[in-house]
Amino acid sequence: MASADEPWPDEGELLVCTVKNVRENGAYLNLDGYGSREGFVFIGEVASGWVKNIRNHLRVGQRVVAKVIGIKKDRERVDLSIKSVSEERRRDTLQSWKNNLRAHQIMGVAAERVGWDADKTFAISEEMTEIFGTLYGALEECAISETALSENGFSGEWMSTIIELAIENIVPPFVEIRGQFNIEIWGAEGVYAIRDALLAAEAVAVGEEEATLTCHYDGAPEYRIDIKAPDYETAERLWVNAQSAATKSIASVEGSIDIERM
Repeated sequence: MASADEPWPDEGELLVCTVKNVRENGAYLNLDGYGSREGFVFIGEVASGWVKNIRNHLRVGQRVVAKVIGIKKDRERVDLSIKSVSEERRRDTLQSWKNNLRAHQIMGVAAERVGWDADKTFAISEEMTEIFGTLYGALEECAISETALSENGFSGEWMSTIIELAIENIVPPFVEIRGQFNIEIWGAEGVYAIRDALLAAEAVAVGEEEATLTCHYDGAPEYRIDIKAPDYETAERLWVNAQSAATKSIASVEGSIDIERM
């Protein structure tokens, strides 16, 4: 029996569950993320249509996604439905569960490397979750952009460990890197020379699939370079080519360019 201080799920919530015991009229499921609390799925809620033999659908140890359709706290009972969960929502819920598990594993490795105890690890994980929505989402943002944590108010040497582990273990939908050109022109070409240098930088991304390079005015003489690409290898290659193109363009006029990775 679950202890009184263990949390309860909400009615309508989708849960990842593990089949604990299969009976003739239904099955008991352990509720992932809710300690030792368990729920019951009646045979009529296992699958659409008539279920002749529940053991043709469920087995002990099987992981399923179930919807909470009733909670009776006075009887320590959570009623579940498996048939109410569409295939799409089942996949999404399982993927979110796997992502969360993976995220906590990564934070565990990070804690060992930086010397955090369980309380410190929990506190940082909760803060990241509060800001980014989910812990996995926070780590995915770290894999996308190396400045994701600092831009959201975090500080400390530990961030480099988190970012390194995120890049190593999470494949994001895209990555971002940023640089800055400090350009000064002394000759008559003026702003036209700056324009040509930035256009030359942007041109290196022409023809690249799923990759963009854009230049932005941050206030003279600073110009920000934003690169979005499917992976860091592509992003870094575009950054190197952009530096070369801009430097070559400025070399043809009276001026200077200083380049900084942000």
